[in-house]
Amino acid sequence: MAEMTSAIILLFLILDPLGNLPIFMSILKHIDPKRRRIIVIREMLIALVLMMLFLFTGEKILEVLNLRTETVSISGGIILFLIAIRMIFPSSDNANTSGLPAGEEPFLVPMAIPLVAGPSILASLMMLSHQYPNKMGYLAIALFIAWALSAMILMMSDLFLRLLGEKGVNALERLMGLILVMISTQMFLDGIRSYLSH
Repeated sequence: MAEMTSAIILLFLILDPLGNLPIFMSILKHIDPKRRRIIVIREMLIALVLMMLFLFTGEKILEVLNLRTETVSISGGIILFLIAIRMIFPSSDNANTSGLPAGEEPFLVPMAIPLVAGPSILASLMMLSHQYPNKMGYLAIALFIAWALSAMILMMSDLFLRLLGEKGVNALERLMGLILVMISTQMFLDGIRSYLSH
């Protein structure tokens, strides 16, 4: 149960719905509010299918590449650390403008990929499937719960931005980044400990 809870927290932090809130809002601002909800649901479902695919094929991909669990744990820790640093210190070019003409409906890109199912979450799912090959059911449930929580936050984007304001959302994202720094450091240290014990 503890492992599943930590997997849910990890995946939720990497999905970073609070960081995606302002971006989703800017992409959808010219679209009718009723249509917005349908678009968010559709894009989130596409992202979920892709993430599940990576979760269940990740172990095979890493087997083909002949990678050891320690290598995956150490590199995963480094990747997560870099994501966390970007969450704590966002750069001005991190605005992720949609590149869509005003009023045009987004499909697949940029919302489903790379905003939700981005390289960081896909790499993390491959790493988790390699580390816990006997717990795929638990991982799938953890991913679904993290995805559902993210979807709920993004569906209520208007409400969250009204309640928290842009500064509040930014502060929460930085806090999530700090938690992710600790998780990534632990993962890195576990990988080194496992490597040195062989």
